[in-house]
Amino acid sequence: MKQTFEVANIRCGGCVNTITKALQEVGFTEVEVDLSCEPRKVTVEIANEVQSAYFKAILRSLGYPLATDERGFGEEAILKAKSFVSCAIGKIN
Repeated sequence: MKQTFEVANIRCGGCVNTITKALQEVGFTEVEVDLSCEPRKVTVEIANEVQSAYFKAILRSLGYPLATDERGFGEEAILKAKSFVSCAIGKIN
């Protein structure tokens, strides 16, 4: 079933490239990222709760947590730094 999640720290096409590539490499075949709204939205085909948790963990590891995730000040800074790096890599690839 397709599910849509509001995701923080997505700014541009570089972020979209990184997210799409990372998710497709682990088997998420249908990945859509909507840059037209704030917070940004990512839509994927998710079959079960385990796959949903895996999806969220991948995004977080790249610096793109769900908009609803609770984050402390220090964690927020780390996630933003990760997302800047992920974005830059996405622009290069």
